[in-house]
Amino acid sequence: MGSHPNPLPTPVTSAGADGLAALLARPGKAVVALDFDGTLAEIVPDPEQARAHPGAVPALVALAPHVASVAVITGRPAEVAVRYGGFAGVAGLEHLVVLGHYGAERWDAVSSAVHAPPPHPGVAAARAELPGLLERFDAWQGTWTEDKGRAVAVHTRRAADPQGAFDALRAPLADLADRHGLMLEPGRLVLELRPPGMDKGVALAEYVRETGAETVVYGGDDLGDLPAFATVGTLRTKGHPGLLLCSGTGEVPELAEKADLVLPGPAALIDFLASVAARL
Repeated sequence: MGSHPNPLPTPVTSAGADGLAALLARPGKAVVALDFDGTLAEIVPDPEQARAHPGAVPALVALAPHVASVAVITGRPAEVAVRYGGFAGVAGLEHLVVLGHYGAERWDAVSSAVHAPPPHPGVAAARAELPGLLERFDAWQGTWTEDKGRAVAVHTRRAADPQGAFDALRAPLADLADRHGLMLEPGRLVLELRPPGMDKGVALAEYVRETGAETVVYGGDDLGDLPAFATVGTLRTKGHPGLLLCSGTGEVPELAEKADLVLPGPAALIDFLASVAARL
């Protein structure tokens, strides 16, 4: 066991304490899965400027050799998350997996290849309608549309009234998604239209099954991470220890209240991972 000057924070639930104990006792049987934006990278006004926190890759490099697997599960395209994370060609992360578009895409460090199904036709149709729809609402001023390839997102963070724009656009964007067989995923001042049937919970469950892991650690920061939290809850009922980490202090109370450990943002979450790695 390594030594580390900082004590590990204590999970607030007994199930979380069991999950942390299992991770420390049997790291080789554990999967550590993490969201990207808001978890390994700070939230920034322009998503194209998001980059992994400087401590993220070193922490993952320290952790990866001790655990069964490290995976990044993100709504971003897998290739974009790899680029913004600086994950490619890193010694120590040869077995990293990035599950992009909520698991619809997969990048494996061992091959540097992205595997993905054909795009959903509804995304292109919704993308074509979006400009006309947004212009019908006063609240759209200052919003920004992000083309994710297999999804399209409307960001309201730059609007004069970010929350007001978010609230005003939620229903019409839900209608647009419904018309094209898509689902609307709300997040932190972002509304994303994406194909149904895939979410972070499904992606995590399939990955845990693939790896045969006993213990599951999942860290996230937003509403899109709730399905992964639910998957860990289900796995716990089947005897798999789990640890749920929330990055952020109270921005997404629905997630924070379900977490075993709330850490105030990416820097704190990454420090926690580094502290765990130092003990393995």
